[in-house]
Amino acid sequence: MRALGEGTTFVVTSSGRPVGELRPLRRNRFIDAVAAVQVFRNAPAVDGKQMRENLDVLVDQDVTPHA
Repeated sequence: MRALGEGTTFVVTSSGRPVGELRPLRRNRFIDAVAAVQVFRNAPAVDGKQMRENLDVLVDQDVTPHA
């Protein structure tokens, strides 16, 4: 368990044949705000009104209760 916590992955075998893998859970990685702004600096602009219209077409927003 200690090795898993340190990032080691293990192959589980049965009679010498690999049958699975035991690996550490993926941890959340956080980046600072400056780095995030740099990553998205050249991203295309989002037209909020157009995005809302597109979502409304795709998503059923009928609020009628189902029986």
